[in-house]
Amino acid sequence: MSGPAVRAVAVILHYGQARLTRRLHEQLLPEARAADTPVLVLDNASPEPYDNAWVRLPENRFWAGAFAHAAATARDMGRSHVWFFNNDVVFTSRPPHIGRALGRLARIEAAVGPVGLYSPAFEASPYHPQMVARPGGGYRLVRLLDGVAPLVSLDCLEAVGGLDADDNPRGYGVDVWLSVRAHEAGWKLVVDHQVTLRHRHHTAARAVPGFLEAAARDEAAYLRARLGDGYRARLQAWQAETTEAEGL
Repeated sequence: MSGPAVRAVAVILHYGQARLTRRLHEQLLPEARAADTPVLVLDNASPEPYDNAWVRLPENRFWAGAFAHAAATARDMGRSHVWFFNNDVVFTSRPPHIGRALGRLARIEAAVGPVGLYSPAFEASPYHPQMVARPGGGYRLVRLLDGVAPLVSLDCLEAVGGLDADDNPRGYGVDVWLSVRAHEAGWKLVVDHQVTLRHRHHTAARAVPGFLEAAARDEAAYLRARLGDGYRARLQAWQAETTEAEGL
């Protein structure tokens, strides 16, 4: 027996090049009405504003602050999930992207139980091998999920106590810690081989001198405080803990 229908809102985080945001926005916007899924652009105080933004924040809240804003808005809208996109991704699987993903999520939940975090697979990833697409595959249950394009259950987010990012303003590693807590709380984490993305890593971050270095220091301190000095080895081991599933 399947659970209640997934009612999502898609939020594209805009920072940096408007052309990248526009590419993804235009890819998803035609599907919004058919899927009953609003597609909104959240302008994170980008130096290059986005003309068709739903909201322009007064300051850069980085990934974590922008995600928290999107999740709160989704809850206020009566939605069950927020699908939070970096602007430097593009779908490479055939459309409809939203309708297919939400339909597959519902079927996967019927098979494995409540899914806390769902993500398309990436054509390639230098950081998360468990997120790389397997052509012709079904889906993969994982322990860690990258925050590039997560579809997050708001019930899961609430159940694990929220984002927990007050001491990590730049937000790197917050997605990892959310994954850890969701898995430990019994929620499933899914990478879908049938919905795929191409991602240009750190497109905006590389344009800000010193940002990646500072974000990496913050991430290390944040994860060490929560997972201990051996956190890197633990994360590497968890990346390898995956289960392939077929038939969907």
